[in-house]
Amino acid sequence: MAHGLRELIGRAMVDPAFLADLQRAPDATLAQYELSVEERAAIEQALARLASTPAGQRAGALRNALLRRVAT
Repeated sequence: MAHGLRELIGRAMVDPAFLADLQRAPDATLAQYELSVEERAAIEQALARLASTPAGQRAGALRNALLRRVAT
């Protein structure tokens, strides 16, 4: 897992405003991180799934989806 992805996941876990920004404007938010094409695609897929996740569970759901994706 690249440093950029770890940092992004960690920040999304502890900063609800960052997670909201990531959902609202993913291109601008992701531009701040060094991500591979595969990592960016995984984040975008995870974000698409978050729309049906309750707000209080989104950070954990994003983390789980991304860690699962990167680990495989």
